[in-house]
Amino acid sequence: MSKSSARKLRRMSSGPQDAKVERRRLALVFGIFMLLAAPTVFLVQSRSYPTASPFKLIDITGAGYAGDFLLPDHNGVTRSLKDFNGEVAVVFFGFTQCPDVCPTTLTEVVQARKLMGSDGAKLKAIFVTVDPERDTFPVLKTYMANFDPAFVALRPDPGQLQQLAKEFKLHIRKNPGQSPTSYTMDHTAASFVYDPRGRLRLYARYGAGAEALAHDAKLLLNGA
Repeated sequence: MSKSSARKLRRMSSGPQDAKVERRRLALVFGIFMLLAAPTVFLVQSRSYPTASPFKLIDITGAGYAGDFLLPDHNGVTRSLKDFNGEVAVVFFGFTQCPDVCPTTLTEVVQARKLMGSDGAKLKAIFVTVDPERDTFPVLKTYMANFDPAFVALRPDPGQLQQLAKEFKLHIRKNPGQSPTSYTMDHTAASFVYDPRGRLRLYARYGAGAEALAHDAKLLLNGA
C-alpha cells in the first residue's frame, strides 16, 4: 500500500473519534463559560430597579438648581420659599402682557385648587415677572387679582432676574417691537413645584393640566 493511501485510510478511520473529541472539547468550553457568566446573570436578575414615580408631573426630586430666593412681592414685602412652608408652591416665570402661556398656567393653578377641595387652600402660585420694566408693583397686584388673591407676584430687578435665569436654568429673551414699550418676552414656559418643606420636587411642562397638578399636590401634602 502506498504511503498516501495509508494516510487517507487513517483519516477516514479516525474521523468519528476526532468528532467526539471535538464535541467534548466544545462542551467543556461551554461549561466553563456558563460558570463564569453565572454570577453576571444572577446580578442582572437580582438588581433592584426604582419603582415607578407616583407623580403625574416630572419628578426632579434632588435636583441641584432652582433654589430659594429673596424677592419683593406685589405689596413690597420681601418673600422667600420659607414663607410657604406647609403649602405646595408653584413657581412660574412670565409677564403680565403675555397673551396665552401665562394666563393659561395661572388658570390651571386656579382649577387645580378647586379640584383639591379643602386642600386647595394649600396650593399657591408664585408668579415671577421677567419684565420688571413694565410690570410695576401696582400692575402685578391688579394682574394677580384676576386669578386668585392668594397668589403672589414677585418683581426682581434686572440684576436679580439675571441671577434667577442662571439658578433656574431659564430661557429669557426680549424681542423688540414697533415702539420701545411694545416689545414681547420669550421665556421658559414651565413651572417648578415645591413641597410643604420648601424642597423642589416637580417640573410641570406648559399645558400639563390642572388634574395632574391637583393629583401631585395632594401627594406632596400627604408626605410623598
